[in-house]
Amino acid sequence: MKLGIMAAAFGKKLQINMDLILHAERLGFDSAWTAEAYGSDAVTTATWIGARTERIKVGTAIMQMPARTPAMTAMTAMSLDHLTGGRFILGLGPSGPQVAEGWHGMPYGKPLTRTREYIEIIRAILAREKPLEHHGAHYDIPVTGEGTTGLGKPLKSILHGDPALKIYTASISPAGLRCAAEVADGVFPMMMDPEQYDRVLGQHLDEGFAKAGGGKGLDNFDVCPMVSVIVSDDVEKARVPVKMQLALYIGGMGARDKNFYNDYAKRLGYEEAAVEIQDQFLAGNRMEAMQAVPDELVDRVHLIGSADAIRDRLGAWRDAAKNRHVDTMLIGAGQPEALELVAKELL
Repeated sequence: MKLGIMAAAFGKKLQINMDLILHAERLGFDSAWTAEAYGSDAVTTATWIGARTERIKVGTAIMQMPARTPAMTAMTAMSLDHLTGGRFILGLGPSGPQVAEGWHGMPYGKPLTRTREYIEIIRAILAREKPLEHHGAHYDIPVTGEGTTGLGKPLKSILHGDPALKIYTASISPAGLRCAAEVADGVFPMMMDPEQYDRVLGQHLDEGFAKAGGGKGLDNFDVCPMVSVIVSDDVEKARVPVKMQLALYIGGMGARDKNFYNDYAKRLGYEEAAVEIQDQFLAGNRMEAMQAVPDELVDRVHLIGSADAIRDRLGAWRDAAKNRHVDTMLIGAGQPEALELVAKELL
């Protein structure tokens, strides 16, 4: 089992707890991860962390594809990989239609087609086997047509990238998981029950591996779920911030008929609760939506409670790692003791 730390939080003011990240690095954590939604970006924060650490890898979970051209993302990834001495991991995601169209002003289009093209272009840039040329549904390079000068020509990157640089995607839908297994090196499930891998993730990943061919499978693919850890004897109180986050995602991250997180909660076995959470959230009843999040859901996908309770639950995660169902747990924690507990048990 490898451990990563979620290193940046969303809020009115951007803050990065470097003391906690450096503590994770000393404990033997493998990676630190930044994120973006519609506020702070993932690249600036990853650069900040990379410049102030020595060993720990730095990744983006995720960089939003609608926000950047594939070439710009490749340039950023190569630059960060060089400046960190090969410690950068590129995490990508299509985001959702509300953010893509409502924030970035980009058509959401076909997210899986975009993902395939995006990664194909990045890998071509990193390989530098020939000048870049791509003509697909989302990207036309060199671009032609109305408004162009006709002067564009295929180019090779001046900077030499690492063709082995890992690319992960954020995926939870069945089609997204198949796509990740086919074209990426790893996947971020937003939440995961380590005892339900076969039911929720395994079938879809296996279908993607089969399409990729070449012997691709869990031995050369990383499953990296995000797991909140809060050590507290007051379990009810400790669950509250996690329930608030789950209510936001399950209830409000998307439209009523297009919310990937709501669909995912249903596949985890919480269909009735997912409907109630969304109904309450979209009606403006944030507190009621939070209260509708089942304790069992929190406890199956996160680690909340006493040190002894967390140690007991880590057994399921340890078993998942033995089966390669989990490569890296991405830990969201604000307590040094939470990092210490997980590191002592799993590293």
